[in-house]
Amino acid sequence: MTASREQESLARVLAHEGGYSNHPADPGGVTMKGVTQRVYDAYRKSNGLAPRSVKSITSQELFEIYDRQYWDAVKGDQLPAGVDYVVVDGAVNSGPKQSIIWLQRALGSLYRGRIDGVIGLGTIAAVQACNDHDALIDRICDQRLAFLQHLKTWKDFGRGWSARVAEVRIIGQAWATGAVPQSANFVDGGQAKAFVEDATTAPSTAPADAAAGGGVAVIGLSGTLAELQSQLSPFTYTSEWIGKIVVILALVSAVMAIGGLAYGWYARRKAARLANAIGAVG
Repeated sequence: MTASREQESLARVLAHEGGYSNHPADPGGVTMKGVTQRVYDAYRKSNGLAPRSVKSITSQELFEIYDRQYWDAVKGDQLPAGVDYVVVDGAVNSGPKQSIIWLQRALGSLYRGRIDGVIGLGTIAAVQACNDHDALIDRICDQRLAFLQHLKTWKDFGRGWSARVAEVRIIGQAWATGAVPQSANFVDGGQAKAFVEDATTAPSTAPADAAAGGGVAVIGLSGTLAELQSQLSPFTYTSEWIGKIVVILALVSAVMAIGGLAYGWYARRKAARLANAIGAVG
């Protein structure tokens, strides 16, 4: 990995990030050129400097933060052309751990370690074993887009994120295939931070379990009444209305049991899709 491609990659990331941002729905809060106030405060503290507004970040501070906390964090120097840019752009937008998870998942069977968001020797070896970086970039971007679509903030920033990922894909694949990559463009909303903590909540299976359990209980009650009906059969009138209750209870129990099982299947399926999309670890 050459220093020039780091600079070119970060230049495109900065184009996507834009300038100052403080959208109320953006979990990153106050942000300047992709650096949040929280990250800037930590950087200033680590260098023995007094805190100040991220609006005042210098070019040198900006480069050091991007170089240390994003480029080095994803081991950009050890990643092939195009893959390095795609992974670091995801790291700036969603954090290094999440971007590395997309990379590990995109590697498929080439990567045999844990999906843990830590880029170690196993991840690097798997990347080096991949002979189609163009397709790898496609899979990374697919992972990223699926993740974004399962965030609560998708309704606010989906258009911007989609445009950003589409352009990241094009630029990354141009690098991977030896072509000259295009410049990056800013699309409002694409700079919003996209964190796993903002993933949509999986539906609870508790109502389904309760409904299914309730249906079984009603079946038991209808059985008891059916026995009572047989005992009261000499008393025609009593036996008739008990029979009607038995039929009603049987229908109710069937609806509850079937409905509970169906919703339980739906809830578990949706939870599994969510876990897959957000790249749940463990």
